[in-house]
Amino acid sequence: MRRPEHAEALNQQGLRVSGTHEFHATLQASHDPAKLPDFDFGIVSSKATQTAEAFRPVAHLFKKGAILSSQNGLGGEEIIAGLTKTLVMRGTTFMSGTRHSDTHVQYELDTATWMGPFEPTNTPFAVVQGAAELICQSGLKAVALEDARPAQWSKLIFNASVNAVSALTELPHTHHFAAEKEFGDLGHLLHALINEGKQVAASLGVELHEDPWEMNKIGARTDHPPSMLYDIRHKLRTEVDFLGGAIAREAQRAGIPAPLHTALYRLIKGKEASWSYRGKQHEAAK
Repeated sequence: MRRPEHAEALNQQGLRVSGTHEFHATLQASHDPAKLPDFDFGIVSSKATQTAEAFRPVAHLFKKGAILSSQNGLGGEEIIAGLTKTLVMRGTTFMSGTRHSDTHVQYELDTATWMGPFEPTNTPFAVVQGAAELICQSGLKAVALEDARPAQWSKLIFNASVNAVSALTELPHTHHFAAEKEFGDLGHLLHALINEGKQVAASLGVELHEDPWEMNKIGARTDHPPSMLYDIRHKLRTEVDFLGGAIAREAQRAGIPAPLHTALYRLIKGKEASWSYRGKQHEAAK
């Protein structure tokens, strides 16, 4: 916990989970790394933009353990591996929830976390299997994969497309994202973005684990606010560099056209720039 009051609230009140599951859990939380023991297994689920800030203070506690990155987009594993010499796993999850308070989370999609070895750290597959079994024992769902890149790219394409459109329209993930009946329906844009992402993945030799368009149709039933929508509403730096920006950069490196993802990436970077740009403060014409 980065906020002392958050840790204190969890210690006093526990955590309430509502939605697809209903339960209350007591737990021990701390914002002070000095009060934490060494760990066998950890999960990094912060925003991709906050990976280094979140993990650096506790990286030394996993020298003999393993770390799962279950974050959005591409690049989290590289940051984690650069901060510790421990075993790292690449993972992605389709689970989603809405935070109502420091002690109440609404759980919305009860789906599996896909996880596999992060190749540069030579993580044994047996370690991944053990971690997946531990997650399943908790009542959540996890699947160990010998190669998690196809799953990661499936979620990346889905996530990059949905988050970018949500950030620019300020719509949560609603039925609009899958509608294709009328000429102006957003589903046409989502479908084109997803198809473009599929083409980039195929050109890189990645055979997708799931169909991102089907993932979009499921998510469009939830009215869930994507993470970048929260950032846009609060004028915070988004994860676009790890999502649509990652697809655009990978496409450029491989010499593959990705005009839609590149355009939306640049538009969102421009929107971020607008929050701090003051310009010459011209007076409005009278």
